[in-house]
Amino acid sequence: MADKVFPDAKSALAGLTFDNMTVMSGGFGLCGIPENLIAALRESGVRGITVISNNAGVDGFGLGQLLETRQIAKMISSYVGENKEFERQYLSGELQLEFNPQGTLAERIRAGGAGIAGFYTKTGVGTLVAEGKEIKRFNGEDYVLETGLTADLSIVKAWKGDREGNLVYRKTARNFNPMMATAGKVCVAEVETLVPVGALDPDCIHTPGVFVDRIIEATFEKRIEQRTTRKREAA
Repeated sequence: MADKVFPDAKSALAGLTFDNMTVMSGGFGLCGIPENLIAALRESGVRGITVISNNAGVDGFGLGQLLETRQIAKMISSYVGENKEFERQYLSGELQLEFNPQGTLAERIRAGGAGIAGFYTKTGVGTLVAEGKEIKRFNGEDYVLETGLTADLSIVKAWKGDREGNLVYRKTARNFNPMMATAGKVCVAEVETLVPVGALDPDCIHTPGVFVDRIIEATFEKRIEQRTTRKREAA
């Protein structure tokens, strides 16, 4: 079996990017995002990307970098409120947006990874979310048909990984990353710590290595999206 470990993000994406591709990018807010692979995607110069991600990063960081360079043509997301450049591009007609309820987005990705073409949900019935979609009645209730999502490339971030691509996520970083790893034709992972094969407890592995094609060990900035503090109480 070929070694899955690559020295850096640029080499890990070599030969995988092309114009008008679809990319799934893991994480929740700025937590658990593949910072290095996003930066390498920017440096690759690939254009017309459709990005499937819970959110669009912030101005100048995360996926916000790809918005600034106009490399993203369409976002399939559930929350985009932290990015002024996203707002500007969308309102000016420069960027397409397919908006999803957050749970629906998660299930669409999970379904895509599981080979499920579509599913019915009550979420969104009677709203703009359901426009143009099939509605079916079950037990006297209306449900809207949502389709599974897949991508040409999934980029994910984990806490630990081994040379076979087995991954362990930590806390909020477990949002979206595990299901996205299963839904890409190719999955590239970046981890904080690369450990020897056998070092991970099999019962604690969240993404089996069979889903991961390439892996890198990297360092992370880990920005805080919204820093909220309170004044210290008087002694």
